[in-house]
Amino acid sequence: MFLHLGGDVLINQQKVIAILDLETAMKNSISENYLNSMKESERIHYISEKGKEKSLIITTEGNYLSPISSTTLFKRSLSIEEQEE
Repeated sequence: MFLHLGGDVLINQQKVIAILDLETAMKNSISENYLNSMKESERIHYISEKGKEKSLIITTEGNYLSPISSTTLFKRSLSIEEQEE
């Protein structure tokens, strides 16, 4: 099944590696450095306006900054799993 990340972006849920809360992740220098290196090398897709990002989604096909909270994305993924059963 597919997970809606915001805007018109849908990704295959099986390709998701991690969904991180940006506020929490930015408190850790390693996570902050990782995010900054992705931004510098343009390996990140912005789904929302810059400054409105709430979560970082790392997938096998790319990295996304989403305006949707990590909690909401997690709940969506759970409802998708329930539908598959």
